[in-house]
Amino acid sequence: MLCEMHFTNQLMVAVEETKQSQFFSFLARKPGLDAEELKNYRPVSSLTFVSKLVERVVSSRLVSYLTTHGQMPQLQSAYRRHHSTETAWPKVLSDVYATIDRQQVTLLGLLDLSAAFDCVDHDILLRWLRHKFGICGTALEWIASFLLGRSQQVYYKGCLSVKLQLLFGVPQGSVLGPLLFLLYMAELFDVIAERGCTGHAYADDTRHTSARQPQTIQMRRIV
Repeated sequence: MLCEMHFTNQLMVAVEETKQSQFFSFLARKPGLDAEELKNYRPVSSLTFVSKLVERVVSSRLVSYLTTHGQMPQLQSAYRRHHSTETAWPKVLSDVYATIDRQQVTLLGLLDLSAAFDCVDHDILLRWLRHKFGICGTALEWIASFLLGRSQQVYYKGCLSVKLQLLFGVPQGSVLGPLLFLLYMAELFDVIAERGCTGHAYADDTRHTSARQPQTIQMRRIV
């Protein structure tokens, strides 16, 4: 279990100060989208250098702990060293080819979460970190401090919005955010396995496959 992480008081205070007033800048998701549609933008956190420095230390400790205890999500190819889309596709193709060798048919389902980083439930994540990954004590308290009590303001065309408290999500543009998102999504692979399927993901893009005998599949013609 990972229950202790030691930080100086100065670093703890520095991280807390970055949460007092957090600004976001809008960035378009894809070129060519309508600039007047707010849904075509995503918020990216404007975090201080000190905050990212501390996050990198915590991320390194977490990855080391998860790797040592074999708890790093193995079916995830994003935000992991030596993993990328080049490791995701061979896994997908390998599953399909194995199904063909058994003279079965592969049913493929694709799941793409919209605004995935903004949908992370803090309570569920913290509970999952404790019970699934064995993170407790000071380590869990520090992560809770990192997630909770953040506020958001948007600066757009010379105007600053009112400050709102963030009840969900991990900071986009942060160092620790992607790792926490991967751990939050880890339960999805348990659900897929319980249904007798196999899955693999790259960030919030997940595919799951199911092998079936051809005679068990009812085909419906769509006119």
